[in-house]
Amino acid sequence: MTQPTAPRLWTRYVAIGDSFTEGMCDDDPTLAHDGEYAGWADRLAAHLSELARADGLDFGYANLAVRGRKLADVVGPQLDHALSLEPDLVSIVGGGNDILRPKADLDALAARLEAAVVRIRATGADVLMATPVDPADAPLVKATRGRAAVHTANIWSIARRNGAHVIDQWGLHALRDWRMWSEDRIHMTSEGHRRVALAALDALGLPHADATWATPLDPAPPLSRRDALAANAQWAREYVGPWVHRRLTGRSSGDHRQAKRPEVTPLD
Repeated sequence: MTQPTAPRLWTRYVAIGDSFTEGMCDDDPTLAHDGEYAGWADRLAAHLSELARADGLDFGYANLAVRGRKLADVVGPQLDHALSLEPDLVSIVGGGNDILRPKADLDALAARLEAAVVRIRATGADVLMATPVDPADAPLVKATRGRAAVHTANIWSIARRNGAHVIDQWGLHALRDWRMWSEDRIHMTSEGHRRVALAALDALGLPHADATWATPLDPAPPLSRRDALAANAQWAREYVGPWVHRRLTGRSSGDHRQAKRPEVTPLD
């Protein structure tokens, strides 16, 4: 009888990407430190570290993601730095900031992303990717649903051709609950990041103890029309307006920011 294959253990994990992988807005006090956010990649690294230690292995982690970065930076300077660290696992999530632009060239984005995956796989490292979350219920951003769907399909195709793993955020319906999202409606809460980290473990074929990570929360009490309109107006003033202003002035929320974990180091 064929024996089941033991899951692979990774010991050098490097994460590259934008604000999603940087961890905004996961300010869980048990994980975030030095004024930085935690995030799904940090949470995944903590799980990987525990598994490695249980097998007597050392583990190191770097996170090179910076908020606001587009795919060109993720597959350019970030990837160059990542490969210099000699990882055995790289998570690469990018393109989300690109597809917000109406004139995004989705074929070109897919080609650049696949070239990056091929380059990582050529080193012998494994690759973890992630689809976007379905924006069907998101105000304003739902206008990008068609582009996000094409990007999602491209990610699955790239993963199949190159033996990569994929976090299926599009199919994780629990993430369509606004309680999983921060006040800016763009970045996840700590609970959202926690669930994505567990989805990542599932995508990698690794064990974890939470069997309810994909289960949606119980329905929230409905908002009155008046309260919903007031909340939308406040969101537009505090978040949409500044975002549009940055785009019009050629600035990014990540300007002058550096990676929060630029070298592969053990976790605290």
